[in-house]
Amino acid sequence: MEFFKIRRDIPFMRHALVFNVISFATFFAAVFFLFSRGLHLSVEFTGGTLMEVTYSQPADLDKVRKLVAGLGYNDVQVQNFGTSRDVLIRMPAIKGVSSAQQSEKVIGALKTEDASVGLRRTEFVGPQVGDELTVDGLKALAFVVGGIILYLAIRFEWKYAVAAIIANLHDVVIILGFFAFFQWEFSLPVLAAVLAVLGYSVNESVVIFDRIRENFRRYRKMNTVQVIDNAITSTISRTIITHGSTQIMVLSMFLFGGPTLHYFALALTIGICFGIYSSVFVAAAIAMWLGIKREDLVKSSSAKKEEDPNDPNAGATV
Repeated sequence: MEFFKIRRDIPFMRHALVFNVISFATFFAAVFFLFSRGLHLSVEFTGGTLMEVTYSQPADLDKVRKLVAGLGYNDVQVQNFGTSRDVLIRMPAIKGVSSAQQSEKVIGALKTEDASVGLRRTEFVGPQVGDELTVDGLKALAFVVGGIILYLAIRFEWKYAVAAIIANLHDVVIILGFFAFFQWEFSLPVLAAVLAVLGYSVNESVVIFDRIRENFRRYRKMNTVQVIDNAITSTISRTIITHGSTQIMVLSMFLFGGPTLHYFALALTIGICFGIYSSVFVAAAIAMWLGIKREDLVKSSSAKKEEDPNDPNAGATV
């Protein structure tokens, strides 16, 4: 399916150097902010108090959020838990204040607004749990990256695998750099979004690399730059359809999903935009600079057995 078809190939690789200089400048800026400012980790990673309360009527989450924030607790997470009457509240730990004191203060404030509020449970998420989540999150990221490298190395050739994994890590680091620079809260849903972006971005790279491999076999008179430009141009319609429809869904979560899905959708939005950019200008360009060529994918005639001149199929390539 195509919305449109471009008749002339767009010379993407002509500007590859300029775009990659900009890309790597952005990458190093993201690394700088990650080390200088760090991530603003949520309660799941840092530890804090978790409360589950219940209402007799569907709860107004915005009202609960403002009420708890008015008590001096910043970075509070408020979301429905199970039904619209059950609310889960996460608060960061405060020095000198116990988890019991926090929960008593919050439930007292909530009861002044609605006497029907009941406290179901309260828990303290300690730093040890947060450390375990951090380690498990890094392990998940490492397994995803390793799986992608193995898949690309088997599916294509090592030059393509190296180019694609550099582009994918470029997307992840830039997402983290945005969260570090603006000090947006980095929570488990955001980590899930980062892992989703890895898979989403590699899919775009695979589509372009598949077309490059196909073009090497189809257009024998084209050089490498022309083959790459043609591959990217011929997949633009598919890219617009795929990424456009995905972004519409993510945008709906961003606008109507509330605070719970806000940063999750924001991370996906950044990942989708940079995923397109990296697949075209980073992955393809790095593959080109690594020296991909037709011989990487199609065996040269010198490696084949000598052909029978009387064979009607001589010279055919499958």
